[in-house]
Amino acid sequence: MAPTHNLFRAARPAFRNSSQFFRSNLRPNNTSKRWQSSSSSSSTAGAAPESFAKRMWNSPIGVKTVHFWAPVMKWALVLAGVSDFARPAEKLSLTQNVALTMTGLIWTRWCLIIKPKNYLLAAVNFFLGLVGIVQVSRIVMWQQSQKTLPAKLDEAVKQ
Repeated sequence: MAPTHNLFRAARPAFRNSSQFFRSNLRPNNTSKRWQSSSSSSSTAGAAPESFAKRMWNSPIGVKTVHFWAPVMKWALVLAGVSDFARPAEKLSLTQNVALTMTGLIWTRWCLIIKPKNYLLAAVNFFLGLVGIVQVSRIVMWQQSQKTLPAKLDEAVKQ
C-alpha cells in the first residue's frame, strides 16, 4: 500500500466522528465531557497559591524579561532630568529636551498598545515626557526673557 493511503485510512475514524462532535458542541446546553488530563487536575487541586515573587519571576512581563528591566533602567533618564531642574536654563539644550519629551509621549502611547501591556514602561515614559515638558518650558521662557532684555536695557540707559 502507498504511504498516503495508510495515512488516510488511519485518519478516517477522526473525520467520521467530527461532524457529530461539531454538532454537539453547538447546542446551547452542552453536556459533553470536558477533555482534561487527570494529572493536571489532581496536582493543582491541593497546591498552594504561588507567591508574588514566583508569579513575577514567571510572568511574561516579569523580572526575567526586557519588559521589566527596560523601565527600571529608563528611570535613570527621568532622574537625570529631575536633577537638571537645579541647572540654569541657559545651560540646557532645547533640542535634547524636545527629543526626550517626544520620546516620552510617543512611547507612553506605544506601551499601552502592545501586548502584553507594559504599564511600568508606560509610567516611566509618561514621567519622562513630563520632565521634558517642564525643561522645554523653562528653556523657552528663558529665551523669551533674553529677547526682551535689550529693550529693557535701552530704557534703563535712556533714563
